[in-house]
Amino acid sequence: MSLEHQHKLAALHKYISTSSNTTTLMSSKTPLAPCHHVVPFTVVFTLLALAFLLYRIKGTTAMKKELRWLPPGPVGLPIIGSTHRLISNKPVFRWIHRLLKEMNTNIMCLRFGTVHVIVVSCPEIAREVLRKNDAIFASRPITSASGSFSFGYKGSILSPYGEQWKKMRRVLTSEILSTALERRFHGRRAEEADHLVRFVYNRCNTAANSNVDVRHVAQHFCGNMIRRLMFSKRYFVEPSVASAGAGPGPDEVEHVNALFTLLNYVYSFCISDYFPVLRGLDLDGHEKVAHGVMAVLNRLHDPIIEERLHEWSTLRKHGEKREMRDFLDVLVSLEDSEGQPLLSFEEIKAQTAEIMFAIIDNPSNAVEWALAEMVNKPEVMEKAMHELNTVVGKGRLVQESDIPHLNYLKACIREAFRLHPYHSFNPPHVAMKDTTVAGYMIPKDSHVIISRVGLGRNPNIWIDPLEFQPERHLMSCSNVVLTEPDLRFMSFSTGRRGCPGVSLGSSVTMMLFARLLQGFSWTKLPGVQTIELKESITSLALAEPLILQAEPRLPVHLYESM
Repeated sequence: MSLEHQHKLAALHKYISTSSNTTTLMSSKTPLAPCHHVVPFTVVFTLLALAFLLYRIKGTTAMKKELRWLPPGPVGLPIIGSTHRLISNKPVFRWIHRLLKEMNTNIMCLRFGTVHVIVVSCPEIAREVLRKNDAIFASRPITSASGSFSFGYKGSILSPYGEQWKKMRRVLTSEILSTALERRFHGRRAEEADHLVRFVYNRCNTAANSNVDVRHVAQHFCGNMIRRLMFSKRYFVEPSVASAGAGPGPDEVEHVNALFTLLNYVYSFCISDYFPVLRGLDLDGHEKVAHGVMAVLNRLHDPIIEERLHEWSTLRKHGEKREMRDFLDVLVSLEDSEGQPLLSFEEIKAQTAEIMFAIIDNPSNAVEWALAEMVNKPEVMEKAMHELNTVVGKGRLVQESDIPHLNYLKACIREAFRLHPYHSFNPPHVAMKDTTVAGYMIPKDSHVIISRVGLGRNPNIWIDPLEFQPERHLMSCSNVVLTEPDLRFMSFSTGRRGCPGVSLGSSVTMMLFARLLQGFSWTKLPGVQTIELKESITSLALAEPLILQAEPRLPVHLYESM
């Protein structure tokens, strides 16, 4: 701990020891990931003292006035609101959903220090936030993790509203995710789909048994895919010819783990995000985790980016250009009106990291959950296989061009998105001015989060909401898509902060799912009667990775020709 932080704590402890109105707070239980530290009891009092100072500065008149108009919420403590509940209720997202249920409300206000966090859990109010008031809620919060992961808000996804966000958003939508570039890189995506089938096929033929870790396969398919699109390489260090099809190496495993850790920590109710003066003390261990993630990404990404910058600088000096091989080429080659590089090294690093973590979680999680549900429901699996046999057959491998005709498979993925989202909430939207939602006042700088669980499992919207029923998505349209315009569940976010990569994300998800289903018959392990569809304590992922037996079901020449 730095000397400055020691002085901060010493001064605050002195204040506490002389105060006559010390409030007793709940002691913390042993926290679970992503918060691994038990916060010392005295730190809670530190928060009280700190919040008192903030309270004196802000004043009480305006606060009392706005409390009459805020959405319903738990009664918090003076000054700190419900901050102490972040310590005693882990994981926080489950506590928030319990509160929504107990209070029987679709909109709720939690106060952490001076920050109002507005939780929305029904489609109607979600549409009011993301459609009607989209321009007002177009910013992002300033947090310790998001600042680190975006290299000081140099990218597009995590950056607050402003000129930097507009610049990087234009780059992302007009250059990286353009229709023309998606068509150009179709071959790369097809190669990775072939590699997926080849990897599972080799696993069936070379392993002592045909057990397949579906989570491992799905996550590393996404990791391979985005590295190919970003860097033109599947591996950071090319393996020997003999081991080229053996799967990810140590660097690739570390890379994927770092990206998932980033996603788990980026907006995770860190105490110092609501009390910025506490940053650096790392009360809940989040800062240490963020530093570890950035060390991995910098070690693996920087040499590739630096080499490419040097290459394009040399080309510019000689007045030469070459064809774009990947997303990184696009970022590095962009020029401003004076012919100078449009993006700095930090901006390229930030956008590279954001592109990578944006594609890796939802496809792999949805496919793992869908397969788990379908193995438990043979009638659903049978319908999916019948569709593949009818549309594609067994004489060739399913391709991206087949996706528009695979409506039942898309319905299965929609149902996985609805019932089993990877994230409990969408990234926070920050109110840029006072506004009204559902008849309640939402103060400027409030953080609005949409509950994906609240939307997708809402009993007022869905019949038997906890049942996996793909057929429910076939009733209203002839061409099923993975997006949900009415926000009855959330697959891809919408509005100004919406996901610009819907087409790419849909293709990656469906090719992962369709190739696994078409290429192999999936069954439970011997002795397993049913797959336990239990969520992890600390997340919405399956509590244990899905392990199934796979058996090739296509002619041998299709596997051997890849």
